[in-house]
Amino acid sequence: MISIGSRLKITAVFLALLLVAAALLPLTANAAGVTITEYPVLTAGSGPSVITLGPDGALWFTEWLGNKIGRIDPSTHIVTEYGGLTANSQPNGITLGPDGALWFTEYNGNQIGRIDPTTHAVIEYTVPTANNMPWGITSGPDGALWFTEAGGHIGRITTAGAVTKYPTPTPSSGCSGITSGPDGALWFTERVSNQIGRINPTTHIVTEYPVLTANSWLQEITLGPDGALWFTESDVDQIGRIDPTTHIVTEYGGLTANSEPWEITSGPDGALWFTESNLVDFDRIGRIDPTTHIVTEYGGLTANSQPDGITSGPDGALWFTEYNVDKIGRVSIPFTINASVSGGHGTVSPATQTVNSAGTATININRIPATTPPR
Repeated sequence: MISIGSRLKITAVFLALLLVAAALLPLTANAAGVTITEYPVLTAGSGPSVITLGPDGALWFTEWLGNKIGRIDPSTHIVTEYGGLTANSQPNGITLGPDGALWFTEYNGNQIGRIDPTTHAVIEYTVPTANNMPWGITSGPDGALWFTEAGGHIGRITTAGAVTKYPTPTPSSGCSGITSGPDGALWFTERVSNQIGRINPTTHIVTEYPVLTANSWLQEITLGPDGALWFTESDVDQIGRIDPTTHIVTEYGGLTANSEPWEITSGPDGALWFTESNLVDFDRIGRIDPTTHIVTEYGGLTANSQPDGITSGPDGALWFTEYNVDKIGRVSIPFTINASVSGGHGTVSPATQTVNSAGTATININRIPATTPPR
């Protein structure tokens, strides 16, 4: 007779063997749906804004109203907040720097900030021109940080704090989002002039490309899985795409009217994910397939939450901020897993399973031993 304890030991050993064997199977994953979870930020009225993945595997975000930098652990969901910023500085954009620190913009403080993810010490660097309102920020291919200014400049700051600024050809263009492109340049949006901009980090030449729809209020921009730059058009409820080689701009609708797409990021499923920030009656996260251009919108968020920033996490999920209700949200993407035994020596059951972004699946492997040929 086998005791319960013995059975548990045998089961544990068998499961371990299954996991080792399963790792050898060829697997394919396809996004099938989502589950959204929300986690409250500690400070009420903090206005969490932009969010990014840190070097420690946590998600770091700015608090526009709380004047702090926040951190949420993707496993424990514990939120920690760090102060030390200039009063009423309104931190907005945030990104991981080449030095392993988090760098952020201070819109009202007219500064670029840096927070050490280990010591949590904050350093602030003043931008030379007053009232130019730094907004977006990203790491460049040259080992520096590049940022936008709503006043119509692109800024560059070294990790030592040296700042240089370059004006856009169109004065007062209203620069907003910024990202590194596949061509080694920095690409950015211009809200007021309704253009996509590009700056060469070596020659500092700025080129502007007009968008098709007038008064679209371009917001954020990101590099897509197809090598193109994808951006949001907040006032006309569209997602745009510009080819970095041909500079052809294409726009896609299909969003709910007045949804106001805001931030955008590449997801782990090969799609583009974005927030819809209209304060009243929307509260959705959107997804656009870069191949079919089909748009899907997901609700279920706290009412009037005003989702803002969004980024991919280390757990295969999307993480976003909810500005108006002081929460951090997580989008779990279920995947369909198809498994087979290589070489045909056995069967797998079930052959198809659905698991979420950070979940696990149990696959039974019935392997038929190969027959040893006679000598």
